[in-house]
Amino acid sequence: MYIVSVMSKHILLRRCRPHLFSSFRRVQRAHPTPSFTSSSCVREHDVTHDYEKRVAQLQANRPLAECYPRLSEEVAWRRVDRTSLDNQYGHLKPDETYSDALDPLVGRVQSVRTAGSKLVFIDINTFSGNIQAVCQFSKLQQEDSNITIESFKAFGKLIRKGDFWSVVGHAHRTARGELSVRATELPTLLSPSLHQIPEALEDPEARARARHVDMLVNAEAIQTLQVRHHVEATMQQFFNERGFTKVTTPLLGAGAGGAAARPFETEATELAGEKLNLRIAPELWLKRLVVGGMDRVYEMGPAFRNEGVDATHNPEFNICEFYQAYATLETLTLRTEELIHSLKGQMQALREEGIFKDLPDIDPILEKDFAMIEFIPALEEKLEVKLPALQSADAYDQVLELFKRHNIAVPSNPTLARLLDAFSAHYLEPNSFDQPIFITNHPACMSPLSKHFTCEKTGQIVAARAELFINGREYANMYEEENSPIEQRRKFEEQLKQRETNKEAMELDESYLKALEWGLPPTGGWGCGVDRLVMLFSGRERISDVLAFGSLRNVVGLGSGRRG
Repeated sequence: MYIVSVMSKHILLRRCRPHLFSSFRRVQRAHPTPSFTSSSCVREHDVTHDYEKRVAQLQANRPLAECYPRLSEEVAWRRVDRTSLDNQYGHLKPDETYSDALDPLVGRVQSVRTAGSKLVFIDINTFSGNIQAVCQFSKLQQEDSNITIESFKAFGKLIRKGDFWSVVGHAHRTARGELSVRATELPTLLSPSLHQIPEALEDPEARARARHVDMLVNAEAIQTLQVRHHVEATMQQFFNERGFTKVTTPLLGAGAGGAAARPFETEATELAGEKLNLRIAPELWLKRLVVGGMDRVYEMGPAFRNEGVDATHNPEFNICEFYQAYATLETLTLRTEELIHSLKGQMQALREEGIFKDLPDIDPILEKDFAMIEFIPALEEKLEVKLPALQSADAYDQVLELFKRHNIAVPSNPTLARLLDAFSAHYLEPNSFDQPIFITNHPACMSPLSKHFTCEKTGQIVAARAELFINGREYANMYEEENSPIEQRRKFEEQLKQRETNKEAMELDESYLKALEWGLPPTGGWGCGVDRLVMLFSGRERISDVLAFGSLRNVVGLGSGRRG
């Protein structure tokens, strides 16, 4: 609870659930704009201001076109890397050189050091680690008498950090013990960097504007994307091993269904005049597949919600959902714990290998047991009052009165479901700073796609639903699916009544209701934001840090800059 102690509940609520406040800005229909940043877009070479100088230097040495040669087949198929160099030549003693030629050393120059005018040391990154190349004029001239001191000095002046070079030579251990490659011919330039790579890049705008430079300077940027790869690979292996079939469902459709959110709208030239939506979630598509006879399906892919950008939300994001026939809520919560522990084990193993050495350690909160908090009983305990019958006509007014009585800010566009959601954010979700928690059995009005039942403790109609929260953030949402077409129609119609006050309320999807008429077995459904899992296991605080090119603002800003 150390975070809660230095931060008010109101601040926590704004940070973790910003959409509940009227100041939360949604992403509106796009209009042409030069940039989303406060400053005008600039050319990338403004990062270091030496573009013209570098081009002139290269042109003075050779025609610019010759600085970008085609790669030889030998280099394409056979290259030395850090691992193979260590394994095959680790036995070399100081000042010993292996007689046979080595596969070419190819990569990006990390640093260049000179010892007088006749000795150059180059650190080259091979993706598996850095390798030092030793270029000594006397040794090169023994191999090729055409190499002059002038050509050697010209090479030393031309090469610089950021370039891609190829070095041919022998494995060699220096007198100081560094396993290296001793060049037998002048290295070959494969692709120069026209910009000086900065030693540091900390300004958020500069990092967002030139993500590739950020990756060259800040190792954690690449490692974070590698965390994403391993998170997605581990999840895919997890579901595959448990008999799930990975599927791909449409991104574009006539309806966006599957969640309460504002969709992006577009049109297709093939279907003139017909409005299309980018999907909010794949849920309704996946449940159709279960109706069709696939008992365990999952999907990982993009989803789109025309909502605001903040630390944990981006209009384009990655989602994972699975649906399993004959799974109960208990099945879903147990599988969730199992998945989180699998991810934690894999991410910890990779850290121990040194792959993520620049990222923070995994949050120790994941060492703690997962707790269960039942929505209504826990909320009543916090409020010290019984909630009204939430199915009654005056439930909204009575719950709103509780907000006034407890001096809690009323969320924007308040509906009964949003009021209860705000109560959860204020009173229940902060418990997740102590340990991971499942909030279970939400009031029925909060879950129109889930099974409902009467709670024995409270007599309220609740949803067979659970949400996983860790450190105040939602990571997974799961429930027993409503499989009655009659009940589902009634719930959709209840949602339609809220459209005037809640633009995010789900539309009635006749096609999905028709599919339910063919019989959906009792089914458990589960969804999580993949980006948030990447944040959790990389220790990053902003969703933009775990997306290859940042948030929507950054992406659109890059496009605007390209248009000039």
